[in-house]
Amino acid sequence: MARLLTYNVHRCVGTDGRLDVGRVADVIAAQAPDIVALQELDVGRARTGHVHQAEALAQRLGMAFHFHAALRVEAELYGDAILTARPEHLIKAGPLPGRPGQPWLEPRGALWVAVEIDGIELQVINTHLGLVPREQRDQAKALAGPEWLGAPQRRDPVMLVGDFNATALSGVYRTLSAGLTEARRLSPQGGRVPTFPAPAPVLAIDHVFVSAGVVVEAVRTPGDPLSRRASDHRPLVVDFRPHRP
Repeated sequence: MARLLTYNVHRCVGTDGRLDVGRVADVIAAQAPDIVALQELDVGRARTGHVHQAEALAQRLGMAFHFHAALRVEAELYGDAILTARPEHLIKAGPLPGRPGQPWLEPRGALWVAVEIDGIELQVINTHLGLVPREQRDQAKALAGPEWLGAPQRRDPVMLVGDFNATALSGVYRTLSAGLTEARRLSPQGGRVPTFPAPAPVLAIDHVFVSAGVVVEAVRTPGDPLSRRASDHRPLVVDFRPHRP
């Protein structure tokens, strides 16, 4: 069995307003994941002390990492990462569509990495969608289309994970569920497993969508005091077994 954790870390600023990379690392380490997908990481930004947060977290966790900058402001970067101590390689990183005529919307992207789990290559795509419904729908269609999930290099098993800013009632969810299955629906325990806001979550907007070839064993989110405070989201943890479909 393997374990994936997806976590919007809110640039490592917690619900108490405190910046602390170390406690985010502690939240992750407590779950002992094999694969970590992170959103909202700062790299070299003045507001968070010019730290490369993806690298700092990877070092603390003893993992390799790939980082994709969805937003670039001169030398300052902001984006998403995949971390793992398993054998891995990068497949692709790139932008997702925004809305023409709305340049003030935050740029979004996706990061695609292959990770070897028990001799099986598992493909993981990590993303963070926008906040505007029409923008979200365009981004979901792009992920489901020929540049990402429909690309020639896509091989099952595959997991599409991240902060989708969308619930199970959204068009985003319906678009992505047409080709993949959300892990909560496959979990033997069932339940919504909300992740936001961290102190008392009511919204399930962080998701793990899986293809054939991924057997979901459990889906949960930790409820300890540190997980309620380290970020504005709680991590979503999925235990699974990959196999060749």
